[in-house]
Amino acid sequence: MKNERVNLMNMMKLSIKVLIQSALSLGRTLDADYPPLQQFFVVMEQCLKHGLKVKKTFLGPNKSFWGPLEQVEKLCPEAGEIATSVRDLPGLKNNLCLSFLCRTPIGRGRAWLNLALMQKKIADYLKALIDRKDVLSEFYEAHALMMHDEGAVIVGLLVGLTVIDANLCLKGEDLDSQVCVIDFSLYLKDGSPDCADSKQNTEITKILDQKHYVEELNRHLSGTVSDLQTKLDSLEKINAKLMEELTAANDRIQSLQEEQAQLKQENSSILESSERRVEVNRQDSEVELETYRQTRQGLDEMYNEVWKQLKEEKQLRAELEKELELQVSLKQEMETAMKLLEKDTHEKQDSLVALRQQLEEVKAINLQMFHKAKNSDGTVQEKTEMINSLEQKTNQMIDATKQMEERVQQCERARKSAEEKNGKIKQEFVNKIECLQQQVGELDKQRSILDFELKAEKEQRQRLQLQLQQERDATSQLKTQLQQRSGLEKEMQRLQDEKKELQKICEEQEQALQEMGLHLSQSKLKMEDIKEVHKALKGNAWLKDDEATSCKQCEKEFSISRRKHHCRNCGDIFCNNCSSNELALPSYPKPVRVCDGCHTILLQRYSSNAS
Repeated sequence: MKNERVNLMNMMKLSIKVLIQSALSLGRTLDADYPPLQQFFVVMEQCLKHGLKVKKTFLGPNKSFWGPLEQVEKLCPEAGEIATSVRDLPGLKNNLCLSFLCRTPIGRGRAWLNLALMQKKIADYLKALIDRKDVLSEFYEAHALMMHDEGAVIVGLLVGLTVIDANLCLKGEDLDSQVCVIDFSLYLKDGSPDCADSKQNTEITKILDQKHYVEELNRHLSGTVSDLQTKLDSLEKINAKLMEELTAANDRIQSLQEEQAQLKQENSSILESSERRVEVNRQDSEVELETYRQTRQGLDEMYNEVWKQLKEEKQLRAELEKELELQVSLKQEMETAMKLLEKDTHEKQDSLVALRQQLEEVKAINLQMFHKAKNSDGTVQEKTEMINSLEQKTNQMIDATKQMEERVQQCERARKSAEEKNGKIKQEFVNKIECLQQQVGELDKQRSILDFELKAEKEQRQRLQLQLQQERDATSQLKTQLQQRSGLEKEMQRLQDEKKELQKICEEQEQALQEMGLHLSQSKLKMEDIKEVHKALKGNAWLKDDEATSCKQCEKEFSISRRKHHCRNCGDIFCNNCSSNELALPSYPKPVRVCDGCHTILLQRYSSNAS
């Protein structure tokens, strides 16, 4: 398994190297029919297929590298456009000039590789995928190339593909049915043995290394400057936001203070008005209560007097009724006595004895009546006199009876007048009681109204106390906000100091970058001068075949399969891989073989001269 990983890694190195060299020598944008580019995709597909787990589906076992490539969208959001474009296949036409048919996961994976290469981000996407071993373990076995260090090496080699411009326009081609076969004929080329100067190559490589180091340092410094600029912008935004919040807080504090003053004034005015109203209501209630007590006392006295008079009238009425009953009974007895006396006068003298006995009874009755009549305003004396006179004259008795009838009529009249007076007094008492009850009801209503107003005043006072408590809480919150404001001002001052320091650092780094650029331009000029001087001194000495036993660049020994080749610019001997480039030199009318170092130097020189 390890040998497979090493072989695949070597094949990837070889394919990338051939692709970069051929693309630089070609000097134009690559298309889909370019053989080294096709071989690169074949080798890349073999590397991604190595150690894939077989997944069971409805159509049978499936082994495709589209699964791990699809996970790149989650790890790197920039790859979302590629993934969505690939999912929308077939019939896709987007701004990347890609149009092809793709129905299987293999075709989608190949389409994804094409799109990533055109975006020049295939190395970044695969690096994000290799860093997540937990995600790769779902798709690859433990011995797979992507799970070991060889995968990281391949990702590092893919960084060099950023110098290639590709425009893949595969119209009408079916990516699902492509045959992936590695063509080794591109990497096996014959050449004649040459010789070269090793010292010149080492010096040039050192200068190139220094140049790459300076460029990398410049790139790093530019990245730090951009990061500092973004931080500075964010700090300025935060500072602006804090200033806005501070001004808003100041305005809010001022408005709250004004509202607090207004509320205090309103509270004081409300308290004064409520106290006045409570005092006035209290005085009114005291006056009304005093008047109510006085009227109640007078009414109680009047009620007692009227009640006493009513009792006396009732007693008088009862006595008169008793006297009337006695008089009626006496009248009946006198009538019977008169009848008996009339009979006795016409009868014989024998009946005189009975009459006398009856008279004696009458006398006894008259005596009893006399005793009873003493209490009724002297009427009993007259009755006794009339009874005594009956012994003499019967006619006087008749007169007496008439007088008694008159007295009875007078008593009846007096009784009727007393009853009328009693009715009038009752009616007056009833009216007075009703008036008093109405006055009591009105007083009760006034008392209930006063109680309700008193409760309302108490509730209003409680509300005012709650509002006062809320105002106190608001003032405490304002104090805390003022304290927070002072802390925010200190924080803002600290951020301003940090901003000034960052500005100083940024200015220093800009000065350093300018100095580095000056040094870089001076080093380039010195390098060109050194090359010219070196060429003038050495005269591009042609190294003999016997003096070179290994390649000047890769230091691999020459053999039957690895032939010697001379660089027509520096004269050193290289292998075919290290000297496969061709360029037109001033001493040669046609393009001739040059080594990789001379090729890059000459290209840079041509580009600088052209610019």
